[in-house]
Amino acid sequence: MRNHIVWDWNGTLLNDMVAVVAASNAAFATVGGGPLSISEYREKYEIPIPRFYQRVLGFQPSGAQWEELDATFQRNYAELSAACGLTDGVPALLAGWAADGHTQSLLSMHQHERLLPVVERYGIRSHFLRVDGRTGPSHGQKAASLVRHLRALGEAVDPARTVVIGDAADDALAAREAGVHAVLYTGGSHVRANLEPVGVPVVDTLAEAVELARALGQ
Repeated sequence: MRNHIVWDWNGTLLNDMVAVVAASNAAFATVGGGPLSISEYREKYEIPIPRFYQRVLGFQPSGAQWEELDATFQRNYAELSAACGLTDGVPALLAGWAADGHTQSLLSMHQHERLLPVVERYGIRSHFLRVDGRTGPSHGQKAASLVRHLRALGEAVDPARTVVIGDAADDALAAREAGVHAVLYTGGSHVRANLEPVGVPVVDTLAEAVELARALGQ
């Protein structure tokens, strides 16, 4: 029997927290907000993003302010993330999973038309049955996207043997709603203390996450 991994992108396969925090700080500055360190960002981060911004800024941004915050983040992230690399060991993990006869796909809340060329540039597109990015608002949650993603994969995957691997509590909540498993990785947007209350396995390396995915159904 084949197991299936639905990989998250930002903060999971892509080691981009430096770019994310720098772009966020540029966005905060447009409305008078101060900068966060990476550790402060990871301690405070939550989804949906507007709630995170309100928590950091101390006020609810207006519609116009939200548009400026989002545009500034996207512009700066597009520039800064070009220097980011894949998380250590990712190419070997993807290749090894496929070599063992299992399948994998990629689901990200990064804008779809920007995601596809980036994945191609890193030379890993061929490992995935499907790659889907965000097509709706940037402050949306992942559950609906995951349901659509799994529906598109159809009979190629078995929900009982499918695990989402991501770095955010939202990944696990989406998996729960979609009826699949989840493993959360501490190397991205959240500190461990903010992941453990979700109630799914939490690991410090992607290699550990893959081993848990491999054990499904055994």
